Amino acid sequence: MHLKEAFAPNGTLRASINLGNPILAGTDAGGAAFGVSIDLARAFAERLGVALELVVFKTAAASVEAVTNEQADIGFFAIDPLRGAGIGFTAAYVLIEGCYLVRGDSPLRSNDAVDAAGTRVVVGAGSAYDLHLTRELKHATIVRAPTSPKVVDVFVERGCDVAAGVKQQLEADAKRFPGQRLLPGRFMVIQQAMGLPKGRGEPARQHLARFVEEMKASGFVAQALARHGIEGASVAPAAA
Repeated sequence: MHLKEAFAPNGTLRASINLGNPILAGTDAGGAAFGVSIDLARAFAERLGVALELVVFKTAAASVEAVTNEQADIGFFAIDPLRGAGIGFTAAYVLIEGCYLVRGDSPLRSNDAVDAAGTRVVVGAGSAYDLHLTRELKHATIVRAPTSPKVVDVFVERGCDVAAGVKQQLEADAKRFPGQRLLPGRFMVIQQAMGLPKGRGEPARQHLARFVEEMKASGFVAQALARHGIEGASVAPAAA
């Protein structure tokens, strides 16, 4: 299959964009999407010589579903084995810290102490944190917020014990709800990658993977992070 046909069978590259992760994408006052993932999508469409259409979602789960079901041609996701059933991933282009937020008077002082009976941990439904913690937490109870940006709202409204998510989102939300604090360190590192429907074939996945490596090596990803004022995320190392 020709590369253009593999990535843009309808003549337009449809890029699935997840607004649930503020490090990668957001919207301006006019509602237009912007961010690192949009910059990468635009650069890849230019390389293919096709038009770009942004298919924007509020949650990672909806974005994953769109690419898995071929309603979009590429997307930007945290690498996870569950998602890998229907999506072919590149290596990571950005590494993001996953952290815990607790109330100021919480007895919890470390990440290791979170997994205890009776502890309620709020995550964004279908997010990378949800998938990871569903596997890892053996004793705590997971409470799912409708989207990742709503995690701290649900944490406060329902009086839960822990909010889990992107460090930068939690820090911003802590300013909206004073009296909260982040636990030191991180409980996971998100490997943020590009992906395409698995049915598009291995040659297409390899082409997308090479594009990601070039964007890291050229400084494109680092410049995009700086341009959008993103702190706390780092460019992933070159793939082995």
